[in-house]
Amino acid sequence: MPVWRYSVKVEDEGRVAKAVVRDVPISLKESYEILKIIRGMRLKEAEDFLEKVVRKEVPVPYVRYKLSIAHKKGLSTMFPRWKSPIGRYPVKAAREIYKLLKNVENNAENKNLDVERLYIHHIAVHKGRYLKRWMPRAFARATPKIRTTVNIEIIVAER
Repeated sequence: MPVWRYSVKVEDEGRVAKAVVRDVPISLKESYEILKIIRGMRLKEAEDFLEKVVRKEVPVPYVRYKLSIAHKKGLSTMFPRWKSPIGRYPVKAAREIYKLLKNVENNAENKNLDVERLYIHHIAVHKGRYLKRWMPRAFARATPKIRTTVNIEIIVAER
């Protein structure tokens, strides 16, 4: 199995905590939109935000992948930085990213870092493997059934 290399280099390895999750069956586009919002946040703020997304209290503003998506009332005032009234509630992706944040929090506690002072220094999503299966159809044909996965990496540091 190949060694995982993070896409960013950190000078002081003792003051950061890292985590990665591979081959998660969630949408790349939804996870990109979530990560765009939580990048740079404090770790506790990001966890609270994702809990609210899972409970469908706060929508995630979509900026890049936003064609044919409905507007949400008050979204552009909740996140004035993004200026986008378009959003959704990506519950499945938010759950998986929340698990990753809990994992990196446990890694930080294990390295004796102050959890209250942690912020998300780097977070990125990459395409994972495609799982290709075949679905039988009528008249002796078959249609491919492709399942996509993503890899997410995170680095948190003390501020």
